[in-house]
Amino acid sequence: MNEFGMRRMGKLFGLVALVAICMVAIVSCESKKSTATTNKAVTLAFVTNNPSDFWQIAKAGVNKAEKEFGVTCNFMMPPDSSVAEQQRIVEAEMAKGVQGMAISPNDPDNQTDFLNKIVAQMPLICQDSDAPKSNRTCYIGTNNFKAGQQAGELIKEVLPNGGKVMLFVGKIDAQNARDRADGIKKTLEGTKIEVLGILTDGTDRSKAKSNVEDTISKTPDIGCLCGLWSYNTPAIISAVKDSGKKIPIVGFDEEDDTLQGVTDGTVHATVVQQPFEFGYQSIKVLTALARGDTAGLIPASKVIEVPTRIIRKDDVKQFWEDLKKLRGK
Repeated sequence: MNEFGMRRMGKLFGLVALVAICMVAIVSCESKKSTATTNKAVTLAFVTNNPSDFWQIAKAGVNKAEKEFGVTCNFMMPPDSSVAEQQRIVEAEMAKGVQGMAISPNDPDNQTDFLNKIVAQMPLICQDSDAPKSNRTCYIGTNNFKAGQQAGELIKEVLPNGGKVMLFVGKIDAQNARDRADGIKKTLEGTKIEVLGILTDGTDRSKAKSNVEDTISKTPDIGCLCGLWSYNTPAIISAVKDSGKKIPIVGFDEEDDTLQGVTDGTVHATVVQQPFEFGYQSIKVLTALARGDTAGLIPASKVIEVPTRIIRKDDVKQFWEDLKKLRGK
């Protein structure tokens, strides 16, 4: 190779080296940018609709997600189920500047404007109970109509020849309560089973029990009692026990008294959700939204369905043991 060729070759090597240096710099910059985004400090809020023990399982899911994704979450439980108290808590969290919120709205139809105000400030997820008319980012939780259908099938099992059933719940305004009741009624269509009504208690446990006592007193031939919210089944168990009667019970969720009822046969079966996943998945999605990386997390339907299952006497022991592990007991 002559001198001219060697000079050209040297320039070529120099150009290649320069390009390589630039590429390394770009990759390094992008890596630092990605790391900065991943490590971005994030504070979130998770707001329940009442102080039920049900939410302690969701809190365990939130705690796991906090550690896994390196974020902080303010877990807030209103002392009652009033819309005003829930909104007071939400406004306080907004004032703190949290970067995302997951909420179980108490009265979604009448809270739509309020929920949209949250959306204008931060990503909002509805969990446990949806507000489909709002601009929420997505819903994470149970398909409550399907869950109601499962409960309806259980009611049919205990009343194969027909009979009367009463439903009990905290507030029928909540989307999950309406959907569960609708699922039950749909499943019982065409049968000889009569749904007498839905008695509400405002999440007052003493009222929840007295509703059952009144039903047993006024309807001696009641054939089945069904609680739609987590604390309703324990209230039913207590009232039935005090009455000295044997009335089949169909429940929702997994409070200890409910699972004990399934164990000893007082409760025919209970439809359980996965509140742990409500907490974990909500924080996972909100963290991704806050850090700008939601690829593949939110489906086009904007609904992330968490399946339910029926717990009967045969599988209650293992389920309860697994539940205690989730609670850290």
